[in-house]
Amino acid sequence: MASERTKLYIAVIFTQFVCAGMSLLSKAAITEGMNPHVFVAYRQAFATLALSPFAFFLESKQSAPLSFLLLCKIFFVSLCGITMTLNLFYFALKYVSATFATAFTNTIPAITFILAAILRIENISIKHRKGIAKVLGSAVGLSGALVFTFVKGPPVYPAGQKEISGKPEKSYSKEYWMRGSLIMLLACLTWSLWLIMQVPIMKLYPAKLRLTTLQCFFSCIQSALLAIAMERNMSSWELGWNANLFSVAYCGVIVTGITYWLQVWIVEKKGPVFTAMFTPLTLIITAIFSALLFKETLHWGSVCGAVLLVVGLYGVLWGKNREVKTETNEQTPEIKGETELKCITHQ
Repeated sequence: MASERTKLYIAVIFTQFVCAGMSLLSKAAITEGMNPHVFVAYRQAFATLALSPFAFFLESKQSAPLSFLLLCKIFFVSLCGITMTLNLFYFALKYVSATFATAFTNTIPAITFILAAILRIENISIKHRKGIAKVLGSAVGLSGALVFTFVKGPPVYPAGQKEISGKPEKSYSKEYWMRGSLIMLLACLTWSLWLIMQVPIMKLYPAKLRLTTLQCFFSCIQSALLAIAMERNMSSWELGWNANLFSVAYCGVIVTGITYWLQVWIVEKKGPVFTAMFTPLTLIITAIFSALLFKETLHWGSVCGAVLLVVGLYGVLWGKNREVKTETNEQTPEIKGETELKCITHQ
């Protein structure tokens, strides 16, 4: 047991490093001039190629028949969720730092909870601690996002302390920061909607790996069409043996492919809450490497906002965990709302 426990901790920490690497490498590619929409199209192509063999061989007995109507539903879910989310997320990276992008994804559980409550999918009960924790956690998390966006404050490091080889620190104008914040908020909103839509679509097509592969495939086509419409210069599609190729391959194969299996294994062994509890580690890793690699200035306002985000995240997770334990004997293993606890790990 001790050996398996050690493997679990190594695996979950490894996934957080992988997710941090996704933000950093994506930021590097887009900063170097790669079109965000082209980046998404290539990423989804690599993801489809990485997942297809496993989906074909491992879920051949689990796959349900695919009708035209079901394919249309999967296509629509892919468009509203994966395609819009990733294109908005990577487009926002033109205006904000990798640290900010990573921090903002911590609002997804709170946004998902609020949307689910509006749609009456999620119950709100302020008579119990679990209900209060979810409501307060959502409020604190969203407050943290606002603080992170609007409160800059003094830099954590004195001016000039982070200069290396005469290179100035990386900073962003207020206009860019606000624009990026709005786009990132829309990305989190569409991802939350996608999480909610996964519940009914998975009931229609329970082969999860094949469903993920189909959504990646449809997202690849949709993103390619969007990239062609937005970027007419064919040179933007060129991929040489450079950082751009490594970035899209990393995000497609490592993040979507290998990490997917690790997350499934971890969730099966310890549950979704255990996985989500390590999510703030991604923010810490990204902040450290962003400061070192991109010379990005870290401000105390961002630090305070990040702390509020993490506190709010744990509040929502604690409340949801208590709710899941209460309802375990009343629901099937596919507990309603479980998907939102996994959302942090699937960016």
